[in-house]
Amino acid sequence: MADITLLLDSLDNGNAGAASALLTEVYAELRQIARAKMASERPGHTLQPTALVHEAWLRLGDQRFENRAHFFSAAAEAMRRILISSARRRAAMRHGGGAQRVNADEVEIAAPAKDEELLAIHDSLDALAAHDARKAELVKLRYFAGLTIEEAAEVLGVSAPTAKRDWTYARAWLFRAIEKAAS
Repeated sequence: MADITLLLDSLDNGNAGAASALLTEVYAELRQIARAKMASERPGHTLQPTALVHEAWLRLGDQRFENRAHFFSAAAEAMRRILISSARRRAAMRHGGGAQRVNADEVEIAAPAKDEELLAIHDSLDALAAHDARKAELVKLRYFAGLTIEEAAEVLGVSAPTAKRDWTYARAWLFRAIEKAAS
């Protein structure tokens, strides 16, 4: 198994074969992350884990990465943005396209669908990032990349107990923010 950081350095130095070697090295792990995230998506989602990995890979493009942790953090962020864009597109199709408007007071409204939840989390996560960037990054790694506390702690360069405390804080903070937005 090649060292991912060495492959990233080789890629930065212009080695044409490094991109292919890097993709080969990280593909299984990226696919596992995408598969875990897609398992919690709504049934019938048109985006598949393989497509999510490929789209994220394309979005990573010519970026430079300091190390393995930086790479997987960027990949998790790319996957998050892809899922958010997908949710926004579906929401836009549902709320427009020549459909007749109905007064919401006249109909019974069901609980929020998965897309609305994802968008609420996204907005609240942006607010958390403004408040505390490390805790927001932890949420991205746990929620969108599917990493364990220990894996996320390693990526962030903090101890597992610190990551656990940050996770508890971030979950409570996001819960309050989402509840506040819903009311």
